[in-house]
Amino acid sequence: MSVPAFIDITEEDQASELRSYLKSKGAEISEENSEGGLHVDLAQIIEACDVCLKDDDKDVESVMNSIVSLLLILETEKQEALIESLCEKLVKFREGERPSLRMQLLSNLFHGMDENTPVRHTVYCSLIKVAATCNAIAFIPTELEQVRKWITDWNLNTEKKHTLLRLVYEALVDCKKGEAAAKVMVELLGSYTEDNASQARVDAHRCIVRALKDPSTYLFDHLLILKPVRFLEGELIHDLLTIFVSAKLAAYVKFYQSNKDFIESLGLSHEQNMEKMRLLTFMGMAVEMKEILFDTMQQELQIGAEEVEAFVIDAVRTKMVYCKIDQTQRKVVVSHSTHRTFGKQQWQQLFDTLTSWKQNLSTVKSSLQTLSPTA
Repeated sequence: MSVPAFIDITEEDQASELRSYLKSKGAEISEENSEGGLHVDLAQIIEACDVCLKDDDKDVESVMNSIVSLLLILETEKQEALIESLCEKLVKFREGERPSLRMQLLSNLFHGMDENTPVRHTVYCSLIKVAATCNAIAFIPTELEQVRKWITDWNLNTEKKHTLLRLVYEALVDCKKGEAAAKVMVELLGSYTEDNASQARVDAHRCIVRALKDPSTYLFDHLLILKPVRFLEGELIHDLLTIFVSAKLAAYVKFYQSNKDFIESLGLSHEQNMEKMRLLTFMGMAVEMKEILFDTMQQELQIGAEEVEAFVIDAVRTKMVYCKIDQTQRKVVVSHSTHRTFGKQQWQQLFDTLTSWKQNLSTVKSSLQTLSPTA
């Protein structure tokens, strides 16, 4: 990628011009190039570039892009420390101000580097941090498939991988991208092993709370198989998750009565929890029964007779249940409901259904062949 330079001259002269410019802005830096080479010059220039970042004049972008262009021509082994230093300044200096400029400089650096260069990880993390401060995460690639590819390309160790995924998750949460954030957190927790699952205690706790709080999330069984979540077995947070996975509304009400302070400490709304558990309970009922009497719903969902119709309408809107109301016979007729859990029993039911379809098709084929041998 071509990065705009300060002046179209040799690298040595460019470094000298940068020194002179920074010196003129009050930086404590010599105007003479170092005898140690370009990488030493850049180290000193980056150290002094704060005075440039303080300046609001039109030369700032050209000056900073000049530094970026010089960084990109260095040997890879000499880039890492300098890039980390520049990224730190762009992230921390005047935090919250001129984010578009800082993002542009980091983007130029990121896209100017070889795709497999490990230090791109540092630049990408810096981009995420700056974007998160100005609600610009939409302009940064955060698709999980792409992030996975980068993690592999950059050959990140476990610690850096976890740090990167956590950073992306937090940025997505801050920018109100709950669904994308949830996928990243599941990816993060899924990357832990039995040996280090205990280290993800905070992440697992946060993941559970976030999922329970999300008004569009109704299925939670996939969280139970994550090793860091399994590590929480026996704790209240795990008990609460288990209720949302497979228990009924009555179980949640009992839990709440005994652990009201705990629910409030999580920042969860009891009213919202009740609404979600009513839907989850109804989903379970709809899987087991194709016709559900109003009286049964009132009892299981703890609602009044006048609330049944409105509840059903809201349930259908979630697309987790498909049904219609029979006012005459005071019942709900179910056509389909999403399973809250999908385990061995559900796989067996699916197998039996497909086997039955196969047998029925074979019967139809045999009948057609009897009527017409050429069929």
